[in-house]
Amino acid sequence: MRPATIAMGLTLMTTAATAEPLTIYAPDYFASEWGPGPAIKEAFEASCDDCEIEYVTGDVLPRLRLEGERTQADVVIGLNTDDAEAARQTGLFAPSNVDTSDLTMPVEWTDETFVPFNWGHTAFVYEATKIEPPASFQALVDAPDDLRIAIQDPRTSVSGLALALWIHRVFGEEAESAWEGLAPKIVTVTKGWSESYGMFTEGEVDMVLSYTTSPAYHIIAEGDDTKKAAIFPEGHYVMVETAGQIAGTDQPGLAQAFLDFILTEDFQSIIPEGNWSLPARLDPSKLPEGFAALEMPETALIYPSEEAEALRDTVVAEFEAGLGR
Repeated sequence: MRPATIAMGLTLMTTAATAEPLTIYAPDYFASEWGPGPAIKEAFEASCDDCEIEYVTGDVLPRLRLEGERTQADVVIGLNTDDAEAARQTGLFAPSNVDTSDLTMPVEWTDETFVPFNWGHTAFVYEATKIEPPASFQALVDAPDDLRIAIQDPRTSVSGLALALWIHRVFGEEAESAWEGLAPKIVTVTKGWSESYGMFTEGEVDMVLSYTTSPAYHIIAEGDDTKKAAIFPEGHYVMVETAGQIAGTDQPGLAQAFLDFILTEDFQSIIPEGNWSLPARLDPSKLPEGFAALEMPETALIYPSEEAEALRDTVVAEFEAGLGR
């Protein structure tokens, strides 16, 4: 038995008698009926006696900053690696005390505050019956201007910020020029992911900024294998979603039990079809069959959370300057 499993069992025994719900701040998508939250709530509550999860949804980080030490949250879930440093700087989070030594992600994890629960490569998704995808990121930049692309705004969207960091990582000092090359092909910059992906599924654009796992939804839920992710040899930026425990929680035992639960198979097996992403710790052989058909990049790119936060203003400025030329 893994040490984390033993710790989780002991924690659950000490918290089983509580009747007060564990308050978890989460993004809207997470707790929605099509998100992973409801199934995770059911699975966690089944793992202990008389324990309950209550989700409070919305824009998590701004709410935490506003509430400060007055926050009612016990746990926060849905913060991604590019937001982690800003969240850490609030001073509200305690160490996770979770063993993350045997994750199944392609990037090293050394963060002792936030526990990863899923991840995915940022990618451009296309309709294989309509276009031949660019063979590289540079080829996308150099593609004819009649290629229609939808992306998300890095100032308002986590996926948009991931794209800006991806471009900076691949093109370095030429990032602004890369944005300038992409600009004629970008027909819209949406506030969030759902708006631009909807344009793609409606046939209004040829390619959309999304994730390498997005085609799994079409394969499994729709029986459609024509939606694919363009794979670039330069590598793909990885975004990891995490959870953390609030230091001032009045239910530290139950909060710790939930963090320990995150890396169990009961939680992780919900992620693929609950969030259409890859679990942070799950044997690949246990993924749904549709995931085996996905093309995956050989190179995973990521910035440590501290570096990603330090680069935020730079990459947003590159986006604004490149699209404004």
